[in-house]
Amino acid sequence: MQPQSVEKVVVIVDDDEVFRNRLCRAFSERAWRALAVGTGDEALPLIEEREPDLVLVDLRLTSGSGLDVVAQIRQKDSAASVIMLTGYGSIATALSATKLGADDYISKPADVDQILAAYEKLARDDVSTQNDELTAPSLARVEWEHIQRVLADSGGNISKAARILGIHRRSLQRKLDRYPPNR
Repeated sequence: MQPQSVEKVVVIVDDDEVFRNRLCRAFSERAWRALAVGTGDEALPLIEEREPDLVLVDLRLTSGSGLDVVAQIRQKDSAASVIMLTGYGSIATALSATKLGADDYISKPADVDQILAAYEKLARDDVSTQNDELTAPSLARVEWEHIQRVLADSGGNISKAARILGIHRRSLQRKLDRYPPNR
């Protein structure tokens, strides 16, 4: 009789169906059992039932804040690694997520390799040092995320976003042409 390999389980909580499905496919290709839901209310019973190895939670959910979901997950299951994902990151939300029980914080666009690297680092780290080693994103990354948020709030209108940011439209276009900086 051959020993069976234990399949790792990930629960993805994100209201963006396209992103959620893309992550599910990518995790499945890497031999993970990927379960996806769009709300925290759907996630909590699933987490209790399946006891996942990893839970990915989007910060902004249409049904509420991902921070609330993280806190509820920690009340239900303290063993799972919880990683907060967001397209609107800031140092303040990273600190809030960590205080509520998130093990890591990754800014979108995040791919599965980046998520798995963070998960593997969490698996290697001692639990006592995880909460002590909060790393802040680089200033360039925070600037890029702020620009993305203002642009989204402006409905994609570059001229309007440039006025709000107080910079010239062409300067904003140059900043947008650059790939987002790593953390």
